[in-house]
Amino acid sequence: MPLNEVISAAIRPIIEGSGNYLEELTITSAGKVKILTVIVDSDTHLNLDQITAVTKEISEVVEGLAELGESAFTLEVTSPGIDRPLTKPRHWRKNFDRLVKINMTSGKDIEGRIGEATETTVLVGEQKVSFEDIKRAVLEIEFK
Repeated sequence: MPLNEVISAAIRPIIEGSGNYLEELTITSAGKVKILTVIVDSDTHLNLDQITAVTKEISEVVEGLAELGESAFTLEVTSPGIDRPLTKPRHWRKNFDRLVKINMTSGKDIEGRIGEATETTVLVGEQKVSFEDIKRAVLEIEFK
């Protein structure tokens, strides 16, 4: 089994046990050091205390993995950034009433506030959009 799958399988129960989701895990090399980047998401917006708590638990598990051997690694645990694309129905529900810009597979662009989201569609402004017709969707940064 690939290393990223081994690590994902080991840490997923910790992350899900804290009520969160393992969004992504990447392993990169920086010289002799591996960098493990874990992106954790939630149905609500995560705060620093929540990230810190889950980081401690992940660190303990990862340090004990035989698959990593004696190689040095750096663990980075973070939440998705504002520029991360909305790709799952839960991303849309979490960001209810936020401003979004959508590039459709048809080439058309839609911008508006996120409304009700189901497993297959989302209301943006007054327009119902099917997830399968979305090429890319990102939140727009608003200053109040």
